[in-house]
Amino acid sequence: MNKEKLNILGINVTRLNRQQILDKVDVFLSSAKANFIITVNPEIVLTAMQDEEYFVLVNRADLAVPDGVGLTFAAWALFDHVHRFPGVDLTEILLAKAAKERRKVAILLWQEGLTRTSDLEPVLKNKYPDLNFICREISRDENQEMGTDINNFAPQLVFVALGSPWQEKVIYHQILKKDYVKLAMGVGGTFDFISGKVVRAPKLMRLLGLEWVWRVFHQAKGGRAQRAKRIYNAFFVFIMRYLQWRFILPFTYRPNVACLLFKKESSKYQILLVKRSDIDNHWQLPQGGRDGMRPEIAGKKELSEELNLSSDKIKTVASYNNLHKYKFDKNIWGKSFASPQKHGGYKGQRQSLYIAEFLGQDEDIKINYWDHNGWKWVDADNLINEVHLTRQAGYKIYLEKFKEIQEQK
Repeated sequence: MNKEKLNILGINVTRLNRQQILDKVDVFLSSAKANFIITVNPEIVLTAMQDEEYFVLVNRADLAVPDGVGLTFAAWALFDHVHRFPGVDLTEILLAKAAKERRKVAILLWQEGLTRTSDLEPVLKNKYPDLNFICREISRDENQEMGTDINNFAPQLVFVALGSPWQEKVIYHQILKKDYVKLAMGVGGTFDFISGKVVRAPKLMRLLGLEWVWRVFHQAKGGRAQRAKRIYNAFFVFIMRYLQWRFILPFTYRPNVACLLFKKESSKYQILLVKRSDIDNHWQLPQGGRDGMRPEIAGKKELSEELNLSSDKIKTVASYNNLHKYKFDKNIWGKSFASPQKHGGYKGQRQSLYIAEFLGQDEDIKINYWDHNGWKWVDADNLINEVHLTRQAGYKIYLEKFKEIQEQK
């Protein structure tokens, strides 16, 4: 068991208390690389369960701080504990620290958000007179470049207030690449509280974990229904998903599809393998959850998502339902940690097979970074020797199906 992290619904949340988290911050600020903090609440966990890239980004954060009473209850149900550290509190501590230590700060607000730079700047100047900061309004586009003024300013701390998952994607794809950044943090609506645009719940309600109730009843009239819906998802839906993850999925096999993509060169068939990004030297067929879809539909979806292959680059040959069942190997991923495969707490997988012929060129293959870090073609006769040991039993079955098809031609 990792002493610093607790896995809740696939997300590795820190067990560290407030002082230990602040000690980590000191380490981050003296580090040679950029570090990434995310404050995790039930809503973020649910978003990560629906967005595979975001799931991976959250688990790649250097520190995932629990911010939400739902995570506290979830930890108790695991006979464990986490220390809730609201993002507003952490942000204010970091701003005061930056002012004291003369560190440059950049604050990136959403250009369509409630708080504008004209609202926030005077508040920060009054509250932190020694704070050297720059405040800008940006879009939620994860591919946008940081402005010249920000690059010239070269902030060591960057707070991104775009809401999740946009803020974490901007941090990962853009901000962490800047050599001047020491620490980046997604802060959601934190600056709405700091600017005074939104009144924070009384301290007693915060201590009791009832801040969400306060927000529902103090939301502006036009947004109360939206806030209520978010609270419903973050509270009731989170509880249902947690109970399923904790007490049902560990006894259930996840419906899954493996994709056998092949091409013929000269007189030999070659099959495409991908290399997992989370496990060393683990080669396998592209695969993913079926999510209620037929093997053929799910297979096409996986080839599109994992290899960026459009339908005109592949030709469906065959599909088979539930050919192989296997348990997850805890020796590979560890009992307490989620892999980017996002198996979501299942006991194992019940795998179907989708077979397709590759019609494109090798340059058409573009793997997604969160699942894989390599790909290659291997001779069909050598497939079993090229894949990870845990894959071999199922792939022998798939290879027999593939050979049967070729013999029928």
